[in-house]
Amino acid sequence: MSKKKSTTDYDQQPPERGSEGFSLNYWHANYDEPEEMDGIINASQHAHYLKAFFDVDFVDINSVIDFGFGLGHIFEKVLTEFQPYRAWGIEPSVHAFKEAKEKRNLKPVETTKLTLKQWSLQRWAKELRASKKKHKWFDLGLCTSVFQYLTEDEIDEVLPMMSRMVKYLYFSVPTDHELERQVSDLSFKDEYALRRPKEFYREKLFPHFTIVGARILESKHHFSEDNTFFTDYLFRD
Repeated sequence: MSKKKSTTDYDQQPPERGSEGFSLNYWHANYDEPEEMDGIINASQHAHYLKAFFDVDFVDINSVIDFGFGLGHIFEKVLTEFQPYRAWGIEPSVHAFKEAKEKRNLKPVETTKLTLKQWSLQRWAKELRASKKKHKWFDLGLCTSVFQYLTEDEIDEVLPMMSRMVKYLYFSVPTDHELERQVSDLSFKDEYALRRPKEFYREKLFPHFTIVGARILESKHHFSEDNTFFTDYLFRD
């Protein structure tokens, strides 16, 4: 019987750990051509897709949280599209947090109660666990291109809390296959990303979330096949 691979079998040692936020070096190295990047050039399309997806099944999205909003492009467009009454944004990197706060319109309507925290996901989860206050969940969470910068222990720490605190999660992470394609197709190698196969992420996600659409996950804490709004069971994974 072959021994199960550990995270370190998949990962190289990156120049920085991303869980507490990257230095300016990361943002210069990875975002020097932002006009070509997914989530920046097509941020509006991401937001339109999400709005259309939930509208088809008459699912209301009135609160949004972004787990690692980076430079804030998708976060801004999603807030513009949904105009939620409550929104949270979490980003640990000093440079990205400052730029998003100054350059993005993260409060497109005055009625949105917006909270921004320069926190890591680990701190967010820790604060919630330690708090005696009952916290209201969010209808939609955003977590795009974040988990490739977290260790396995960090993922295990935050995923259960994410499932508890969001009903739906717009999630993306490049697997080792996508990261290699970036090298061959775009001549770009993300030295900061941890390289893992899709099986790794599926094993982590499936105790907490169900796949109901492209990049869209449904929390198993809030829903099951008996009470889900998404009853196209053929496409649930």
